[in-house]
Amino acid sequence: MAEAASQRMGLFSNKIGLVMGVANDHSIAWAMSEALYAEGAELAFTHLPTPSGERRVKRLLEPRAPKLILPCDVQNDADIARVFQAVRDTYERLDFLVHSIAFAPPAEIRRPYVDTSRAGWHMAMDISVYSLVAVCREAMPLMPEGSTIVTLSYFGGEKVMPGYNVMGVCKAALEHSVRYLAWDLGREKKIRVNAISAGPMRTLSSAGISDFDQMRDHAAKKACLNRNVFPEELGSTGLYLLSHLSGGVTGELIHVDCGYSIVGL
Repeated sequence: MAEAASQRMGLFSNKIGLVMGVANDHSIAWAMSEALYAEGAELAFTHLPTPSGERRVKRLLEPRAPKLILPCDVQNDADIARVFQAVRDTYERLDFLVHSIAFAPPAEIRRPYVDTSRAGWHMAMDISVYSLVAVCREAMPLMPEGSTIVTLSYFGGEKVMPGYNVMGVCKAALEHSVRYLAWDLGREKKIRVNAISAGPMRTLSSAGISDFDQMRDHAAKKACLNRNVFPEELGSTGLYLLSHLSGGVTGELIHVDCGYSIVGL
């Protein structure tokens, strides 16, 4: 009987995670959540602090009945602190965190980078980059040694992707933030911090990028596998980076893009 019970244990059984950034069932964060649920994880969620954001996420999560579904304004430190206090009150600890948060005003993304406004640049950087720093700082006291954090990026942070504009600069800053956070949190509590660079996916965020469909078609034609990535593949990579299977991996950017990023055409 004990052996049978052991076989039913998932990779994340008895693990508690917070997923920040699910917007709908097309979100990369949702693909990761489904993979985590399948491996036995207990998940809490945050959503955009808007009525529509709350409706979408609560409707999506209703079958799972998570204990915590909270709004979070990541531009407000007090709001972030409130979320992590709720996690502490409910679970007392946090084993892993998924950060899938990015935003720039659509008008700013459509402009050439040289025309980015000061206010738009600050907002994009605050939400897309500083939010990771802020949530890591709040998460760290709740995390046992060996806990894990994963965020999401895109190849526009490494190379110029016409049409991605200010978000490409944000992703570059996010990716280097991962490295510095990996140092700080690793030395402090052996917490690992990594990023996934996802191939182009149709999500709520991608809707604001001009010529996104052309970008996606181009990626499929150029990629080694001659296709775009599937959501399940991003979920599986999330499982790897969040689990003990990647125990020696931190500060890394893992490309899940069917080989697009290695081709020089």
